[in-house]
Amino acid sequence: MDGPSPPPPAWHRLSPDEVLAALRSSRQGLSSAEAATRLARDGPNALVEAPRRSPFAIFLSQFSDVLVLILLAAAVLSGVIGDVEDTVVIAVILVLNASIGFFQEYRAENALAALKAMAAPTALARRDGALVALPAAELVAGDVVALEAGAVVPADLRLLEAARLAANESALTGESVPVEKSAALTAAADAPLGDRRGMAYSGTVVTGGRGTGVVAAVGMATEFGRIAGLLQRTEEVSTPLQKRLADFSKRLAVFVLGVCALVFAAGVSRGEPLLEMLLTAVSLAVAAVPEALPAVVTISLALGALKMARLKALVRRLPAVETLGSVTVICSDKTGTLTMNKMRVEEVYCDGRSADALEGGGAWSRLAEAMALCGDARVAADGTVSGDPTEAALLSAALGSGLDLARLERLYPRVEELPFDSERKLMTTLHRHPEGGYLSVTKGAAENVLARCGEPPAGPLAAAERQAAAGLRVLALASRRWAERPAELARAETEAGLTLLGVVGLLDPPRATARASVETCREAGIKTVMITGDHPLTAAAIARRLGILEDGGEVMQGSELAALGEEEFSRRVSGIRVYARVAPEQKLRIVTALQARGEVVAMTGDGVNDAPALRRAEIGVAMGLSGTDAAKEASAMVLLDDDFATIVAAVREGRRLYDNIRRFVKYQLTTNSAEVWIVAAAPLLGLPIPLLPIHILWVNLLTDGLPGLALAAEPAERDVMRRGPRPPEEGLFAHGLGFFAVWVGVLMAVLTLGAQLFLVSRGDAHWRTVMFTVLVFTQMGNVLAVRSERESLFTQGLGSNLPLTGAVAGMVLLQLAAVYAPPLQRALKTEALAPGELALAAGLAAALFGAVEAEKWLKRRRIARSGGIR
Repeated sequence: MDGPSPPPPAWHRLSPDEVLAALRSSRQGLSSAEAATRLARDGPNALVEAPRRSPFAIFLSQFSDVLVLILLAAAVLSGVIGDVEDTVVIAVILVLNASIGFFQEYRAENALAALKAMAAPTALARRDGALVALPAAELVAGDVVALEAGAVVPADLRLLEAARLAANESALTGESVPVEKSAALTAAADAPLGDRRGMAYSGTVVTGGRGTGVVAAVGMATEFGRIAGLLQRTEEVSTPLQKRLADFSKRLAVFVLGVCALVFAAGVSRGEPLLEMLLTAVSLAVAAVPEALPAVVTISLALGALKMARLKALVRRLPAVETLGSVTVICSDKTGTLTMNKMRVEEVYCDGRSADALEGGGAWSRLAEAMALCGDARVAADGTVSGDPTEAALLSAALGSGLDLARLERLYPRVEELPFDSERKLMTTLHRHPEGGYLSVTKGAAENVLARCGEPPAGPLAAAERQAAAGLRVLALASRRWAERPAELARAETEAGLTLLGVVGLLDPPRATARASVETCREAGIKTVMITGDHPLTAAAIARRLGILEDGGEVMQGSELAALGEEEFSRRVSGIRVYARVAPEQKLRIVTALQARGEVVAMTGDGVNDAPALRRAEIGVAMGLSGTDAAKEASAMVLLDDDFATIVAAVREGRRLYDNIRRFVKYQLTTNSAEVWIVAAAPLLGLPIPLLPIHILWVNLLTDGLPGLALAAEPAERDVMRRGPRPPEEGLFAHGLGFFAVWVGVLMAVLTLGAQLFLVSRGDAHWRTVMFTVLVFTQMGNVLAVRSERESLFTQGLGSNLPLTGAVAGMVLLQLAAVYAPPLQRALKTEALAPGELALAAGLAAALFGAVEAEKWLKRRRIARSGGIR
């Protein structure tokens, strides 16, 4: 991946006049001629999109996988030997699989289009000394732009004037509270976006006030443009399942070709007819290839996606379903995902003591009245409180103490207000007093309010410091009686000589399910990392409540991360549990560093700033309620309820699905290898060719399809979230799967060939039909036994997976039809079996089932002796 684009000049650290001088502009803007010259030189104010692959190229790329190529060869060979049905089945599976992959990849390339849609279509710019409306794409550096409430900021602006200007920058910073702007404020060069109060950024929305700003950056040079560049350079990584299937396919190709060549050579050397051995080898090749695997994987993932949708997780890319089961780290936003995204009063200091909520009477009642009066939050008819999150929390707390809001507003009607601004950090409202005169109520940053209350006692100061250290947002409220209405409320004297009412600590509280979900992750071996644009103290407080910092992880700020070299960061990244005040490219850096340490990362996000990291992570998880379109387009999964607990539920489902895919591979390799051992070993033992090509293809058709697909419905094992994640490098053959496939396949072959040897030696005319039936029955016994790695079928019960029970019953009935129904007898060259012969086939199947159950019993016994360690 290319390195990140160089950071733009730090316009936020320069004064308005310095920026105007650097851009060779003035407060009157540019002339039309100068603007045209700059437009021709610098290009339009638009995001530039990299060349995209054609739909046809995307579709063709779906056929480049090794397993797909093997299946294509199998389809051709099936057609050559006259098995048109198998050819059609394989072709349908491949086309369906390719179509699903095509639509997912085609849709994944739309993330930049979503970014473009967020750009402002028009702008009000000062040209030739007059304000004119023009397409935002025609803005150039040095243009002076006017902003008003509701407008989308058309480019990165250094503010020149700001009258109560506020902007919602959540798309860039992830924090939903509007940011108060000030043209006079500058910030350090390395200040995070959320602290650059003198800037307005492209794509953000003006929520109140008005202002003007000079265009400092356009197009790809804006913060939005930097994210678009990151998004285009960020490559999606292959999922663990894709890597495992690719490795499995390569091994399978070598195995199939080798065995088929061996069987053909052995048969010809014994004098078997050349054409018959060629057909047998080709039939064996078709049988050895698990052509149902792509269908089983796709259907399993699709069923998992449907189940996840019911859990409020919408899957946009099917491989994400399984990948969730491999996740080792979840990087989660704080606001709205781990928390409620709703401020709440956590602690109140009043009348010399602290409490968790407002109390009644005396000074506490006066504080509750002040919390309701000094704010613009409102109560709807249904009782819900709306407005600024902080003011809504204060009003909710006041109402919760029993306050009668309607009566209070009648007694104390508001006559004037002095709005909050980021320089004073105060808000004051003026009300008529029922006893005559007026009452002013002031709220704001605790240190600013306390400084206006004369000599505040030690108690409130200590309470404010304690609440701040706990990560709470601390406000103080105070009041003043006036005999006459102040002549000018905006004068500094109106916010002096105040009487302190109390100190209030607020917090966006953790979701009720979040701590339990974090604990579930810990039991499952998954690390939870919080990434937020919020203050470090607030982030750490929430992280401690949730248990994220319980194991001694550290908190890192974005400025500290920016100063770290790659080697040092790589060394420390595994121990960091909370990141605060981070920039967009830092989220991508965090994900990349974790991946370099071998982690499989799920990354949540809702803003435009999250899109590159969402694309880079193995699982990008966008917020459905608060997420931008750009974040959703870059993600693999969308949370419909924005709840961290939903991610954990999805991880559980992902683990179940991978277990089921492993079960299918385990079953398929066992049965397919048994067919290979039987056909390969018979000539070496001096026995006649045991199965005709039509028998091999029938077994393949009968046992590979429905029973294998029904394994996708297997419920999760009880310990699925009490074991660690699968290591990313772990293959499909891990935990003894390969050994199981060998020994059970060999046992199946021994039982079948043993029956052949026994029946041929007795001169039984039906020996081939018996072998044919033994092979089908033993495979049905096998599929029932592999439902669990350790648990007995008798504990699970046949009713816990009814689709599989029905599939096994159906396959047994079809095999009996193949043996006893005259039309199928002629087609498959079978003969009716005597009761004893049928009982022999059933008995051998029961023996195989019993052997697998015995192996599981030994596993359970070993686990019990080791104290429950797997």
